[in-house]
Amino acid sequence: MIPPRFEYLAPQTLEEAVALLGKHGGEAKVLSGGQSLIPLMKLRLAAPGYLVDINRIPGLQYIKEVDGSLRIGALTREADLEASDLVRTKYPLLFDTAAVIADPLVRNLATVCGNLAHGDPANDHPATMLALEAEVVAVGPKGQRTIPVASFFTGLFTTALASDEVLTEIRVPAPAPRSGGAYLKMERKVGDFATAAVAAQVTLDGGGVCQRVGIGLTNVGPTPIKAARAEAFLRGKRPDAAVIKQTAQLAAEASQPVSNLRGPAEYKRDLVRVLTARALTRAVERAGGGR
Repeated sequence: MIPPRFEYLAPQTLEEAVALLGKHGGEAKVLSGGQSLIPLMKLRLAAPGYLVDINRIPGLQYIKEVDGSLRIGALTREADLEASDLVRTKYPLLFDTAAVIADPLVRNLATVCGNLAHGDPANDHPATMLALEAEVVAVGPKGQRTIPVASFFTGLFTTALASDEVLTEIRVPAPAPRSGGAYLKMERKVGDFATAAVAAQVTLDGGGVCQRVGIGLTNVGPTPIKAARAEAFLRGKRPDAAVIKQTAQLAAEASQPVSNLRGPAEYKRDLVRVLTARALTRAVERAGGGR
């Protein structure tokens, strides 16, 4: 199908982009990678009157560590995460996630920040960022504000971003020593949205006890889910097989799946249990120095 008529706007600065969003209100949408927005427009599930393309704004494509956190700019592509030695070696959870998003053609265009801003619970990075306890930076007419990812997703395809704000950066806390993460995804075919997926991040102390735990769930609720009870149960314990099994059960209980073409709700809930156990096992292995 062909999208409805819209006006294309290409600001040269962030300030200009914010002004255009403010001028056109809810009729305007930000275009970065376009790998979610454009298909929705073609299907006429989205019909913005204005597209504000931020790709001509300089200085928004970067991956760097600053003041104890990894900074990911608004125009950083999924392929950039895959190609980054820093991400591969120090943030394996991010690498795992980028590697299973759609296909290489999509990852060459799709942006990490756009993956969050779209607010789709089926997207992969939201659960990952919940597990990593990341935060996002939004710029609007009143300046810059920082939003914890835990409070960013407010509903189905809905986020805490105002209509006149641009998500300009993601900030991921640098992992402490003896940290590891993993993302595991079940999909019907390569490149599909997840039937269910789980992000896990752990930090162990010198005795092998979990000091920090993050668990995020993909596509098993109206928003990405942070499995808080499961995290609290594992924190302060040695992650042996029995403890991981119970943690995985608590994560499954936190899920809110519905039955659809990807499977019945009961199957998805059990899939969360299995994937959580596997993701935590891999994360613990990596935290202990394994690959």
